[in-house]
Amino acid sequence: MALIEMKSPITVITPEQALGMQVDGAMLIDVREPDEHTLGLPVNALAVPRANLELDPAFHIRDFKGPLLLICGSGHRSMLAGEALLQKGYRNLFNVEGGFQRWKSEKLPIQETGADKDFNERYARHLRLPQVGIAGQKKLESAHVVLIGAGGLGSPVAYYLAAAGVGNISIIDNDVVDKSNLQRQILHTEMSIGTPKVESAAIAIRALNPRVKIHTIQTRLHAENALDIISIGDVVVDGSDNFPTRYLLNDACIKAGKPLVYAAVQRFSGQISVFDAGRQRGIAPCYRCLFPEAPSGEDAPNCAEAGVLGVLPGVMGLLQATETLKIILGAGQSLSGRLLQFDALAMRFSEIRIPVDPECPSCGNS
Repeated sequence: MALIEMKSPITVITPEQALGMQVDGAMLIDVREPDEHTLGLPVNALAVPRANLELDPAFHIRDFKGPLLLICGSGHRSMLAGEALLQKGYRNLFNVEGGFQRWKSEKLPIQETGADKDFNERYARHLRLPQVGIAGQKKLESAHVVLIGAGGLGSPVAYYLAAAGVGNISIIDNDVVDKSNLQRQILHTEMSIGTPKVESAAIAIRALNPRVKIHTIQTRLHAENALDIISIGDVVVDGSDNFPTRYLLNDACIKAGKPLVYAAVQRFSGQISVFDAGRQRGIAPCYRCLFPEAPSGEDAPNCAEAGVLGVLPGVMGLLQATETLKIILGAGQSLSGRLLQFDALAMRFSEIRIPVDPECPSCGNS
């Protein structure tokens, strides 16, 4: 009885065949590592490291039944990735024989990633995340965040956004560094006392990540300049410490169509939310939906009057930075419509829903 030769469920194709299939709509995924991707990609290929693809293929592959082409450096890792996808139910799989090495030797079209050595090394851990990768890191690099305040909240926000690679950060603050700031405002040092906070912040951020462009505006936000200042950014972060500025920011962000990442701290407690009524009017609430009127000074004293645990602004500012990065990347679920509250003494988070107020003077129908 003659033996029947079983065909592999993964079809081996040449780079030229892969290019032709791309023209017909097939998806090509390059499963090499980020540092290899920086050397170039096959034209129109999606760069997804093998581990990321195998962890969550559905995140990258929208068409479950369409032809899926896999390529690596030589063809070995892409075959292993294909075998892993077989286990997850994918069937229309093709492996590019000879990989990127053969693709280049046959002088087929290559797209440059534009990522240099510093980019690859600095953001290596981001590049391995399927929700970020090269495309996401490029989004961060081209983004512009407007940060109101370089104090307790603004310090961790600016520091972590710069470390993450947000390419442009505008910092607005009219104050100078005081010794009492150093207990919580980590951008500043003893040497900064008496220096404008925007200048001190710029020095610290440039020392951390010289790729980031820091734009400093030493002024107080007011009705005449608010709209012009926030309009330059993609996301606005509220690091202020008073209600008039918060209401002003809220209204300006609605008019400019900008998402506002809000936080506030007092003593041992903090709160954070995202107000996105500017982009989702009638769907997402604004700050005035939560606080239609400012509480009295006795009910809501500022940090200078009530005091604040030094690490608390760091916790809340870190959460603000997290929400900002998610908005830029389009990843996860933001805090829009939710207020997250933190009690440092109990080490407990709680959450409340923020409904849209149809009668809101800022974002309502009236």
